[in-house]
Amino acid sequence: MSWFKRPNSNFEPDENGEPNGDSNQDFNAESTFAPVSDDASAGQTKVRTEGLWIKCPGCRNPLFKAELEANLYVCPKCGYHFKIGARQRIDLLLEPGYSLVCGNLRSTDPLNFFDVKSYKKRLSDAQSQTGLNDAIVTALGNIGPHPVVLSAMEYAFIGGSMGAVVGECIARAIDRSLASRHPLIIVSASGGARMMEGVVSLMQLAKIATGLAQLDQARIPYICLLTDPTTGGVTASFAMLGDLNIAEPGALIGFAGPRVIEQTIRQKLPEGFQRSEFLLEHGFLDAVVPRSDLKPYLIRALDFMNVKSPSHPAG
Repeated sequence: MSWFKRPNSNFEPDENGEPNGDSNQDFNAESTFAPVSDDASAGQTKVRTEGLWIKCPGCRNPLFKAELEANLYVCPKCGYHFKIGARQRIDLLLEPGYSLVCGNLRSTDPLNFFDVKSYKKRLSDAQSQTGLNDAIVTALGNIGPHPVVLSAMEYAFIGGSMGAVVGECIARAIDRSLASRHPLIIVSASGGARMMEGVVSLMQLAKIATGLAQLDQARIPYICLLTDPTTGGVTASFAMLGDLNIAEPGALIGFAGPRVIEQTIRQKLPEGFQRSEFLLEHGFLDAVVPRSDLKPYLIRALDFMNVKSPSHPAG
């Protein structure tokens, strides 16, 4: 197989030693550098490079996608943490053999909400794009030797917004944790409460906070992992109520946006004031943990909490 083949074979040199082809010929990447078969009957095989490279938003360097995946979607040059999905998050933290629960709930449209398009259409599009029924996945499994209940939010589903289904799934995760006395871990990635469900979505804040108070009374550990972004009503409720609140590096964490805050208090805000490192420095977080260290960090934290609980029941 030849890797470099001229699209025009009329390149015999003239008497001055110059090529005899068309000087205006288009040597595009597909025809000049695409591998072709020496067998004319096999036709030309084109190299497809779409999706093989990703530009890092942090350092603006191109990254080979396979290398990025092997590095847990963390830029090997600047440490920028890319967003990952709920299923990837569960695979990263839990041991193989976990089970998914509470995946059969679907949001309805109690307000018949319509802005640019209907809420029903938004739900349908998000479900087909993500393969999920809503913006959260709950799993029962083990982190190291510790059985846990883990809920991970999916930002790709309408910005990870919290509606009735997200609130109900978290409430059921709390109930499972109370019944089994297994620690609860919630991975937050959300733009806040889902405006398309109005007051129904806002009621989830109180419902979840009440359940977490019961966990606290039962002395069952609750750990919250804040990822980029965690904002709005999620930050105002369960994302900041953990016995241990940790975050990934560079995560955007806050309630309102910087522009709204500046207009309200009429002061210039310091750079990066809503990033996890700033919040750690000012006492809003307990730790900022790189993605590669999350699992061993959680295992050590559960060891320290002296968690002793039976394994998950079969089925």
